[in-house]
Amino acid sequence: MASHVVGYPRMGPKRELKFALESFWDGKSSAEDLKKVSADLRSSIWKQMFDAGIKYIPSNTFSYYDQVLDTTAMLGAVPSRYNWTGGEIEFGTYFSMARGNASVPAMEMTKWFDTNYHFIVPELGPDVNFSYASHKAVNEYKEAKAQGVDTVPVLVGPVSYLLLSKPAKGVEKSFPLLSLLDKILPIYKEVIAELKAAGASWIQLDEPTLVLDLESHKLEAFTKAYADLESSLSGLNVLVETYFADVPAGAFKTLTALKGVTAFGFDLVRGTQTLELIKSSFPSGKYLFAGVVDGRNIWANDLAASLALLQSLEGVVGKDKLVASTSCSLLHTAVDLINETKLDDEIKSWLAFAAQKVVEVNALAKALSGAKDEAFFSANAAAQASRKSSPRVTNEAVQKASAALQGSDHRRATNVSARLDAQQKKLNLPILPTTTIGSFPQTVELRRVRREYKAKKISEEEYVKAITEEIKKVVDLQEELDIDVLVHGEPERNDMVEYFGEQLSGFAFTANGWVQSYGSRCVKPPIIYGDVSRPKPMTVFWSSKAQEMTKRPMKGMLTGPVTILNWSFVRNDQPRFETCYQIALAIKDEVEDLEKAGITVIQIDEAALREGLPLRKAEHAFYLNWAVHSFRITNVGIEDTTQIHTHMCYSNFNDIIHSIIDMDADVITIENSRSDEKLLSVFREGVKYGAGIGPGVYDIHSPRIPSTEEIADRVNKMLAVLDTNILWVNPDCGLKTRKYIEVKPALQNMVSAAKTIRTQLASAK
Repeated sequence: MASHVVGYPRMGPKRELKFALESFWDGKSSAEDLKKVSADLRSSIWKQMFDAGIKYIPSNTFSYYDQVLDTTAMLGAVPSRYNWTGGEIEFGTYFSMARGNASVPAMEMTKWFDTNYHFIVPELGPDVNFSYASHKAVNEYKEAKAQGVDTVPVLVGPVSYLLLSKPAKGVEKSFPLLSLLDKILPIYKEVIAELKAAGASWIQLDEPTLVLDLESHKLEAFTKAYADLESSLSGLNVLVETYFADVPAGAFKTLTALKGVTAFGFDLVRGTQTLELIKSSFPSGKYLFAGVVDGRNIWANDLAASLALLQSLEGVVGKDKLVASTSCSLLHTAVDLINETKLDDEIKSWLAFAAQKVVEVNALAKALSGAKDEAFFSANAAAQASRKSSPRVTNEAVQKASAALQGSDHRRATNVSARLDAQQKKLNLPILPTTTIGSFPQTVELRRVRREYKAKKISEEEYVKAITEEIKKVVDLQEELDIDVLVHGEPERNDMVEYFGEQLSGFAFTANGWVQSYGSRCVKPPIIYGDVSRPKPMTVFWSSKAQEMTKRPMKGMLTGPVTILNWSFVRNDQPRFETCYQIALAIKDEVEDLEKAGITVIQIDEAALREGLPLRKAEHAFYLNWAVHSFRITNVGIEDTTQIHTHMCYSNFNDIIHSIIDMDADVITIENSRSDEKLLSVFREGVKYGAGIGPGVYDIHSPRIPSTEEIADRVNKMLAVLDTNILWVNPDCGLKTRKYIEVKPALQNMVSAAKTIRTQLASAK
């Protein structure tokens, strides 16, 4: 039996790619320097999998930004605003699409299915002149082959690419993107021909949209596309890979009947119902790539259970046609457990990062072939038993408090309109109040201070002094800019989830468990291994200190329970909603302590609420019910005069707008500018929103500085569909990834735009 890995983390065990990208963007290193770091990373990844015994090793899963943008480059689908003149796409055009530049904005960025990874959304229309403009897939296959590794080149499948795209600006929203299939398939044929000529014997086409609820015409597009590609694919073994959920019965039937396809890959961790379809109707003579090792979490595989599952599948497809695989790309997990020197031995024994998952996949393949590593399986069984019986996992008081939540929907006693009136009397804010989302730039000096404090190289007194000075700088800047509701800038926090997890029980932390979110942005998700509670206040000290520096309202800044859940590696031994309720109770304690300390505006970020929405519509209602309930639990007991904000970003919110309203926050700030103001369309269509709302007026993920006029134009578009008395003016998201030379003029222009429109509104009365 053979083994396969869908994809692998590309940042490197010590975030080598992140630092190389940022050095290049800052002009401190050359394109050749960046390419050298990247080539070294690819080489080490291929060697690692080769040495571990993986037969089907992926290539072209490395990316400088994301795999969908790579496909856009391959197809030459560059929007005209980037002034690309043809030829092979170079870094300048590629990174302008991803990040924008001084003169034009970036393309929209959104979440990759229900993960915290992001992709750049292709902008397509009838006038796009597709051309083969990036030979990356072929070049990387040849690169690996030159090193003695015969890989499986991976491409985003043509139908999924189109289904993940959007009509370009100026193109009718109803434009049928699938009508472009005939224009992109010739380029896929060119790529496939070059791969065959280079010696490839397998190719992997990722078609993850097959797990969605697709209408019949979309399923028909798969049939059409692969029938068209059949002759080009002749002579190759072709794997069509799916992941993240069950494949619905109709899609399964379409998928397994595709022309020219040799093998089918399924996520059997999150897609357990697909098993019944495999057992009843998997086509004979085809390969089954069985995704039994979880690519989205860090728990060690239950090898005995996975082996039993594989043995049952062996009877369906035959030993020579069964391949042990990961459930999806390992991009979504941390790189290597060997780099974790501070995790205690018990918890460490429960875990497997990407490098360990590669070993697990191969161990399962060998066991099924009769070469079972008894010692490896025995150690795994002992770790599984240890985790189930460990007293550190269970806290009876927490479980009792969580169980007591049943039977109440936890709503504040007064409606939002009355609360806003009470809050305005206390806060006395102008119309179109200005604010920011929370974080301010994380300077090199600030990171040094936190690092040295953690390493005990500076005293607590020195640390508090340095952080206090940073907060004062941020407060003074906001007052100088005349922002209405201030933030303290979060200088004490490296990450919005990690910071809270470090102060909650039931969490463990890694030193190097970094996971890519987008581009060079990496996060280090905490590990929730047990019941969650809050031993002591987490933010009251810094929020109170910041409020003492100003007479203006200072937001208390918290991360909400659903976002902490969705941005952590979550325990898989109880339902996710039970863990979420436990986190909600911990955040509720913090909200109440902030209110007691005199903080009158408290922001509870739920940036990841939409991200966790299940991929299948039938599962939406259950998730939204417990997710929204968890948010309401956090602030149910506070005074009407305390204003609760929440923040959401980088997802499509239009389909859950009623659940957002049901959260019952007083003010929501929400990403809007980078997604072509899609959010405003729901209000144009008649959805009534009575709480405060701040659709973002500029994109903070781009270094570009918007003009006062541009921001004013966005605000006026908002005023066309939203009442003046509920509209807030704010950026799309937090400012931690930007530099002060970008932040100050952008915020200056934002405040100036708000003041200009206030004057216009006053004179129009």
